[in-house]
Amino acid sequence: MTRISVIIPTLNEGRYIGRTLQSLKDQKFSDMEVIIADSMSTDNTVDIARHAYKGVRICECTKKGPTYAFNTAAKMARGDLLMFIDADTSVSKGMLFAYDEAFRKNDIVAATGPIRPLERTTWGTRVGFKIVSVYIVKLLRAMGKPSIIGSNFMTTRKAYAKVGGMDEKLPTYYDWDLAHRLGRIGNVMFVDDAVAYTSVRRVKKWGALKYFSWHVSNAMLYHFTHKVRSDYELVR
Repeated sequence: MTRISVIIPTLNEGRYIGRTLQSLKDQKFSDMEVIIADSMSTDNTVDIARHAYKGVRICECTKKGPTYAFNTAAKMARGDLLMFIDADTSVSKGMLFAYDEAFRKNDIVAATGPIRPLERTTWGTRVGFKIVSVYIVKLLRAMGKPSIIGSNFMTTRKAYAKVGGMDEKLPTYYDWDLAHRLGRIGNVMFVDDAVAYTSVRRVKKWGALKYFSWHVSNAMLYHFTHKVRSDYELVR
């Protein structure tokens, strides 16, 4: 049995996927497989992935959307643990070791870690990422409302299947929704050393104020009504 299955949803991510896979190749942790869950890309995403990472498995999805991609790839995964990252996200060199150690030493069903900007960006954007991916997540966990960041989290394959995986009806906040359901069957941990670096492309497109205010308003809407905003363009 493979220890970790890394699942990456893609849709026309030829610009980023090579760098993401290189960051996984740089890991010293070897007991893993990598699955690209591709949602009918029309660029060279899949070809780049096959050349960038020897032995990568390609899951060809027949519908678009990250939730469908996550769920479809999870069914073909061989790992005891499922790790989810985005195609424009590079992982820190010790991430897999940090997560593996957390699951070996603690009775947990899921874990998440910090998100930092991949590209050079403004001070305000860096602070925004820390507030959203660290302080808010830790605060919610302390309040008994565990949350995970969709571009950087891990769960056991058994727990993911037990709660039914991602809710494919949710266009956003499917990660937090999953965390709440996982939290009902076990503990969700924050692992400070499991750092991921994700692209700020949407921040640049929207502007930092709109980006972070949109997510704060969406978070409040979800926590009070269990509904989410629908005005979110799918990029994978």
